[in-house]
Formats: sequence, C-alpha cells, structure tokens
Amino acid sequence: MSSAPKRGLQALNEQLSKPLEDPGTFENIPKIRRIAGDSASQRIKGKVVIVTGTNSPIGIGRASAHQFAHNGAKAIFLCDCNDQYLDVHKRELNSLYPEVEVHVRKFDAADEESVKNVVQEALDKHGRLDIMFANAGISSMKLFYDASGEEFMKMMRVNTLSVFLATKYAAKAMMKTSKDKPYPGGSIIATASVAGLRSNAGPTDYSASKAAVVSIMQTAAYQLAGTGIRCNALCPGVIETGMTKGMYDIARKRGTEKKIGQLNPLRRGAVADEVARVALFLGSDEASYVNGQAWAVCGGLSAGHPFVPGKLA
Repeated sequence: MSSAPKRGLQALNEQLSKPLEDPGTFENIPKIRRIAGDSASQRIKGKVVIVTGTNSPIGIGRASAHQFAHNGAKAIFLCDCNDQYLDVHKRELNSLYPEVEVHVRKFDAADEESVKNVVQEALDKHGRLDIMFANAGISSMKLFYDASGEEFMKMMRVNTLSVFLATKYAAKAMMKTSKDKPYPGGSIIATASVAGLRSNAGPTDYSASKAAVVSIMQTAAYQLAGTGIRCNALCPGVIETGMTKGMYDIARKRGTEKKIGQLNPLRRGAVADEVARVALFLGSDEASYVNGQAWAVCGGLSAGHPFVPGKLA
C-alpha cells in the first residue's frame, strides 16, 4: 500500500513548475547549478516564521528565533503557553533586529483553534507562512509502570498532538501563493529527540511521543508530495534547556557537570544555539532537498551502542 494518497497534486512547487536554468559553462564543463543564495547572506530573508515553545530563556525556541531574526526573517511569531519571558524576548529581538516584526502570542500549542488562529493571523498580516517550527514540549522522569494513562496521554497531547496541529494548519497556509510568493512551499520543523530514535535516552511516555513526532514528519512529507513543503524532525541529545535545567543544576552543585554528555563521542552536552543553527538550515532554501528526515543533533550519541567508558570488559 502506498503511503501517499492517490490524488492529483494540490500545488506544484517552483522546482516542478520551472525548468532549471542553464548555468553556462566553464572551459566546456557545466557550471554548478545553485538553488539557494549565498550561505554568508541572510538565509531566510523575507520569510514569515512561527515558533512554538519560545518562553524559556535557555531554550531551543528562543535561540532559534534569534537565528531566524539574524538571518533576515520578515516576521516571527513567538508562541508559548507560558508568557513570562515572551515580552522580554520581543524587546531583545526588536533592539537587535528592528526591521523584523516580532509578534508574541500566548496559547496552548495542542489547542486546535489556537494553532489555526495564529497561522491565519500570519496569513492576514503578512500574506504568507514559510517556516513553522513546532518546538513546544514537556518531559517526565517516571518509569512507565509508575505513570498513569492520564499522564501518558498528557505527554502525547503536548508533544505529539501539537506537532500534528502545527503541521496540518501550516501546510495549508504554505500552499497559499501571491505576487510575493508565486509558488507554494515552506519548511515544517518539529522538535523530536534522540529518545524518539533509540531507547534508553528518556522515559517511555516521552520517547513514544517523540517517535510519533518523527513519524508525523515522515508521513506528512509524502502526503505533501509536489507542494514544495518539506517536513523534518530535529532530534536533540543532551542540550542545556529549561527541560534539562534541573539535571545541570544538580551536576554543577556536585561538581560533576563535565560528566554530562560523556557517553557521546564529543563527551559533552550542548547549548540551544547548536540546535537552533540546524533549525535555521532546515528552514532555509539551502535545505531544499532535505525532506522527511530525523536530524540527530546529539554529539554522536545515536550513532552507536551505549557503553561505560573504560569498562568494555
């Protein structure tokens, strides 16, 4: 059975609609065809972006918003169910990038009407949506036999339903065309985890929710065939964020911070900006042929089997 529905394409992206331009030749060999602009330039210039899960001062959402703004976004929507720091983030971005329109919105990323409304607002205000970064999420520390069914479903709601809704409404918006955006297209990015790729990187409920995120990105990529809309999952390893702050605080108190991340080949944890730069790439036209993938940003943790350093036998 095919995973893609048997229907006519809803939209044809630029690459399917226009033949590739002849780049010319150099000494009788063809020059390289370039799809995106210079990597040193503003990589998402003029694009409209929605990011969920942006409240945490040390989170991936905030760091990604800075990368998007720094690289020429036209407008960015900072979204979270907790707005404690959202206005602070807005003021900081406005001071650094006054040409970027920053909108702050407080809502539950797993509430369908709220997600629908913020996507529609992006269309109403800016006439387009180019990047949806579904980053909102929670974790737990419970073993599966200690967690209730209600707790399991809460994890699935926040981490997985939110991604489904973001993908559903963002995809429809990204198909809208205009004078400024003559072809459909866009990038949907969802924060999964290495825990969604391999076991032993998180509790069962969290791991299951993140594996589902990977699956949503893979299946949506096929169901959006021909539209130019790309769907990819980001799979962070040990990153210092609001979610892992407790672990980092305890380790610093004990003087064992350097042990964090010791099981990956880089032997360290990471900061949010290291993930944000991958989100920037996936959102940009430079990732024009990256689709349906689970990108691990984990220092190599997911590349091998776990072992205790120095105790192989």
